[in-house]
Amino acid sequence: MNLENLHYELRPPIAVVTLDRPKVLNALNHLSMTELEQVFLDIRQNAAIRVVLLTGAGEKAFVAGADIRELATLSALEGEQAALRGQHIFSLIENCGKPVIACINGFALGGGCELALACTLRIASSSARLGQPEVKIGIIPGYGGTQRLPRLIGKGAALKMILTGEMISAAEALRLGLVDEVVEPDQLLARGQQIALTIAGMAPLAIRDSIRAVNSGYDLPLASGLELEAALFGLACSTGDKAEGTQAFLEKRAASWSGK
Repeated sequence: MNLENLHYELRPPIAVVTLDRPKVLNALNHLSMTELEQVFLDIRQNAAIRVVLLTGAGEKAFVAGADIRELATLSALEGEQAALRGQHIFSLIENCGKPVIACINGFALGGGCELALACTLRIASSSARLGQPEVKIGIIPGYGGTQRLPRLIGKGAALKMILTGEMISAAEALRLGLVDEVVEPDQLLARGQQIALTIAGMAPLAIRDSIRAVNSGYDLPLASGLELEAALFGLACSTGDKAEGTQAFLEKRAASWSGK
């Protein structure tokens, strides 16, 4: 895959995706978004990859937002189309069937914060700073920030971040539930890989359907969410992985997953 703004490294069962425009703090431009879509379409169909680590190149930024030079030229129609395209790509990341762990190594602002929100888990360096500063340039979050952020940290806390445009520290992000862990900068990728390998040791179909149950059921009424869970539980009971997992448990040995 010929990529200009991303590095895509396959280390089965892990893939490492790195946004790589350090001179502009890995800002997301049109090409970056195209390449993210290409990479995650590949990840979705690659059975050898079970977990993804997503990070930014350099020490300063995960992703410091969208490319302002591109944003400045957008008309109303072009702006709506750009938002819909970004939302589609971030939804692909959120629902690719593999856990995606954001390793937030610096600034995660605007589209960068929204990219982290679309990931399954978020680990932040202690030096990371997160925010939705779009109001400072006369726009609103357009890649899912007004929707995912309040669902994650609550309406009031989300509105405070969005309306003030202020950055918050990694420690405050942890307190709010915006990130799941905070580690020292030199431990960030090692901790991400540790979690990734733990997840990769589990049954891949069960991992996929656990994500599906949570993501699809989150906004459903409880009764409907429970119906979805029961249907997916029943589907799991028909798999070879369930037969192998239960037999391995009874035989006190490690399971050998087929993903079938």
